[in-house]
Amino acid sequence: MSKLNKRLRSQDAFMDSPIGENLNFAAAEAYKLLRANLTFSLPANEGGCKVVGITSSVPSEGKSTTAINLAYSIAETGKKVLLIDADMRLPTLYRRLGIASSPGLSNLLAGLSNGADVLRSSGLHENLHAIVAGDIPPNPNELLASDMMGRLIKSLSSSYDYIIFDLPPVTSVSDGLVISDHLDGVIVVVRRNFCDKHSLQEAMRYMRFRNVKILGFVLTRSQYHGKYYKRSSNSSYKYGRQYSKIKSPVSFDRTDKRK
Repeated sequence: MSKLNKRLRSQDAFMDSPIGENLNFAAAEAYKLLRANLTFSLPANEGGCKVVGITSSVPSEGKSTTAINLAYSIAETGKKVLLIDADMRLPTLYRRLGIASSPGLSNLLAGLSNGADVLRSSGLHENLHAIVAGDIPPNPNELLASDMMGRLIKSLSSSYDYIIFDLPPVTSVSDGLVISDHLDGVIVVVRRNFCDKHSLQEAMRYMRFRNVKILGFVLTRSQYHGKYYKRSSNSSYKYGRQYSKIKSPVSFDRTDKRK
């Protein structure tokens, strides 16, 4: 594991939050309620795959933990669920699930891997599969906005009842919003006593501009305070600045034959 990933792991406020069957009764019931509310909020396209994004205004509000546990809760009902980490710049899904960090979504969109290479068991439930973010690309926004992204979602929709995307924070980078046209809606995670009013309002403006359908809000709270994602009006700047320091560890040239 790289020094950067080690530092992120120790500083992520939600990295130790329970997931899957390790949730206590109250938390499990809360996710069941979220699952039920989601069902009523989505379009009534019987038999069709529901595609949902989970995002937040600023980093460290618990969006990834929410995405994992919501996906797990849906899988418990017998539905086939695919969880995709679309936060390519600072991915966390592979660490939370304890699976390899690549190949993943970035490799697939760049044409360096196929579906069989990136689809994996989540290890949480037999009905829950996962696609990690993959190797850090130099152009996450372009990959997510590509025609390949739309074709991929359409192809995967034939095999799953739900596709849950873990998206980047809205005010940090625009990556998550570029795929909004392919989503049935977005759930916004808000961390209590952490996300300031201005950041939430700014995120809402961005999403309204993109005509994003907001399905609802999830309020999270934590006694942990990570040092990496500090509560600050400059949080998005720090997030983006850290992104600029991350170098793509592999070539994303389509002629690259490395696996």
